[in-house]
Amino acid sequence: MTPTALNRAVQTRHHLVSARVENKAGVLLRVAGLFSRRGYNIISLAVAPTDDERFSRISIVVAVESNLLQQVIDQLDKLVNVVEISELDPGEANTAELLLVTVNAGIDTDAGLRGLAEATGAVVVEKTETQTMLRLVAEPALLDDFEQRLRSYQISELQRTGAVALPKLGGTS
Repeated sequence: MTPTALNRAVQTRHHLVSARVENKAGVLLRVAGLFSRRGYNIISLAVAPTDDERFSRISIVVAVESNLLQQVIDQLDKLVNVVEISELDPGEANTAELLLVTVNAGIDTDAGLRGLAEATGAVVVEKTETQTMLRLVAEPALLDDFEQRLRSYQISELQRTGAVALPKLGGTS
């Protein structure tokens, strides 16, 4: 790897961008389009209404160099339907993600699976003798670990929502 490529690789990291937008058709497409047109990889994207039905919050986790991210944030801020946008520092935000997973093991007959669920706070959503569906809400890194630990149980289906976040109370974000 050349020194320039190594320098770029070191500076590229995952950033969490939070935007409050008007709840109108086409807004999500325009916001995501600003990232995709530049070739930035969106790691996760979550959008849902807020407490005010006129607005939605979009959480985007993107892999991009820090100096280039500010350009995209500035351009997003110029979109008519974007009310507020900011990058959330991981140390100044509360982040969570939802994971639903079905594994090929019965929770009533597999003590290891039962112990893993209890240790992580996973909730049994549905079960049969041979399959168990679990739900876990946690920080993305904890879900990564949980998912890895479930691999030995043969995952038959898995879905994650993507990270959502809000600034910590009293934070500077």
